[in-house]
Amino acid sequence: QAELVESGGGSVQAGGSLRLSCESSGDINSHRSMAWFRQAPGKAREGVAQIYTSSSVSVYADSVKGRFTVSLETAQNMMYLHMNDLKPEDTAMYYCAATSRIPPLPELLSPERYVRWGQGTQVTVSS
Repeated sequence: QAELVESGGGSVQAGGSLRLSCESSGDINSHRSMAWFRQAPGKAREGVAQIYTSSSVSVYADSVKGRFTVSLETAQNMMYLHMNDLKPEDTAMYYCAATSRIPPLPELLSPERYVRWGQGTQVTVSS
């Protein structure tokens, strides 16, 4: 079964940018829905962005709309999260996730709907 591996995290100052990568060891099209989640210490895991692999239509959490963009490079089995205008509150461990079953629309960013997870990559934003 396909594994997911994230990379690209790091430390930046507020206002900076980062690009996270998620590589699927298998055919990325086997995952019908993929998403990015994040979890800060002491907080619940929250959905950040979701993308349908068949159409690249995407959904974003209100907290990141206009700043983050999720994209796919299906030929390379890659998903990306482009993060601009980063804020200290974006500091968290970021995870990519995938599922072969499309979640109901209200649950596209619900962690419970995703069965395959990467190990995470840390993003730290300083003020």
